[in-house]
Amino acid sequence: MKLDHVSYASEPDGYRATAERIAEKLGVAPYDGGVHPRFGTRNLIFPLANGHYLEVVEALEHPAALSTPFGQAVRARSELGGGWMGWCVSVDDLTAVETRLERKAVDGNRTPESGLELRWLQIGVKGLIADPQLPFFIKWSADSSQHPSTYKTNEGVDIDTLQIAGDRDRLRDWLGTQDAKPISEINIDWSAPHGTPGIMSVSFNTENGPVTI
Repeated sequence: MKLDHVSYASEPDGYRATAERIAEKLGVAPYDGGVHPRFGTRNLIFPLANGHYLEVVEALEHPAALSTPFGQAVRARSELGGGWMGWCVSVDDLTAVETRLERKAVDGNRTPESGLELRWLQIGVKGLIADPQLPFFIKWSADSSQHPSTYKTNEGVDIDTLQIAGDRDRLRDWLGTQDAKPISEINIDWSAPHGTPGIMSVSFNTENGPVTI
């Protein structure tokens, strides 16, 4: 189990303008991640080091954005002004997660600017909507062309710390582990929530020093 990516919902002036502001801070240019036809959303991808990426995601004027949990989550966060929507962890096998959450994973797909389709299974977005400190889970299809972090690779920027308002014991229960550091390659800085739990900020190491968004 490892961090896969972090999701930032589009601000009022759109996902491209939002991504431009992030690009200026990180010194990384995003690429077009394509449309999620099943979810009614689209994204821009910032490839990062260590197999991670940051997506800036926007809801489309599409029925799926109103009817699917992921589309609903993106739209709701953008309607609040945008910002950090959630985070995602990758696992090798979703069976245990499906059993724990008592539901089946759903298919996702999109075709980025490379022209090579990406496919995956995901689960847990309903949990994120109910309790935004919680990540959702993803398993990339074995026949997918490449992980989003490996197209236009970037080794100069990495995620150092997620600052989360929430409860680490609640996270461990959600992840199905009691490991002291279940996501070993990053730091999680916990604070007691004042209002809605969730990601408060993400800190990055960049070629120009640390940056927190």
